[in-house]
Amino acid sequence: MKPVRPAILIAFLFALSCNEPRTVVTNIVYKDGSIRRKIEMKSSENKFNVSDLQVPFDSTWTIKDSLEISEKGDTTWVKRAEKLFSGVVEINNLYKADSGANKDIKRNAWYNKKFRWFNTEYSYTETVDKIMKFGYPVKDFLDKDELRWFYSPQDIIDEKENGPDSLKYRAYGDTVDKKIEKWMIKSLSSEWIHEFAALTSGKSGSISLDSLMNREADLGRLVDKSGDDFDSLWTNGIILRELLGEKTAVTFKVEADSAADVTLSRLFPDFKDYVVKTIMPGKLTSTNGFVDSTGAVMWPVDSDYFITGQYEMVSKSLSINIWAWIVSGLFVAFVITGMAIRAKRKG
Repeated sequence: MKPVRPAILIAFLFALSCNEPRTVVTNIVYKDGSIRRKIEMKSSENKFNVSDLQVPFDSTWTIKDSLEISEKGDTTWVKRAEKLFSGVVEINNLYKADSGANKDIKRNAWYNKKFRWFNTEYSYTETVDKIMKFGYPVKDFLDKDELRWFYSPQDIIDEKENGPDSLKYRAYGDTVDKKIEKWMIKSLSSEWIHEFAALTSGKSGSISLDSLMNREADLGRLVDKSGDDFDSLWTNGIILRELLGEKTAVTFKVEADSAADVTLSRLFPDFKDYVVKTIMPGKLTSTNGFVDSTGAVMWPVDSDYFITGQYEMVSKSLSINIWAWIVSGLFVAFVITGMAIRAKRKG
């Protein structure tokens, strides 16, 4: 999974199933706002359980199953589903009714069309809501180029790290990963402090939120310093005692553990990755995604992208209104002709 998770937090990763299919969702957006959605799922096993599916579909879709065998003899089971939607409302209703692997993650689609006489502008966006309530935006830790690297599909990163300038890009990737680790630690600290403060608020001996926030950097240093021993140090109460003191740590051990459970469930959500592609009407004018060889815009949908901020997949395009140019040309010709005739009569 990209990007690499911080090593010091690896002990808290939830067990992820290896059976989920590799899924690509393609949205073909039409000028009238209708959308043809195609889902392609590939798996080494002929198992496409609803609980493993990243994106919802149902029996109203056109569904086709096939089997692919590579030159090496490897077998891949493929399931394809396709449906034409009248608009984004239907797609959003499908998301709301999702009972699959990512049912707890809020996703929405948006479409906008603006008539400009000589041309028409189109915009299609899919969003994934953030999970953490008190984490920090990743843009506060990465510059523009680093953010581009962070959001890059894994195959693009692999190509650069294994290409002619592999040493440069691997060093660059390591630098970005270190900054990502700092972002995750700081967000984890903030989230835990807020959850812990809420659970202990009003209880005898509790510490105010402001006082706890003053210790955020201390918690971050303790997490960073603990390394791979973080799990045992936390379980034994060592980190908590150093952060809060012996009495407070013992008094609120249950609340501290509950806050940690909530925080880690948000930092490492039970989410199964997939890829979104979008094909826009007219000429593509702007996007925050990656344009592939077919002209489609592509985004990986990875849980790291919406931990602390909404993840937006935006595409904009433009089509020329030829009829508007013709009408305008005829109008101009009519006006010029009229002026010429008028001038001739006066002469």
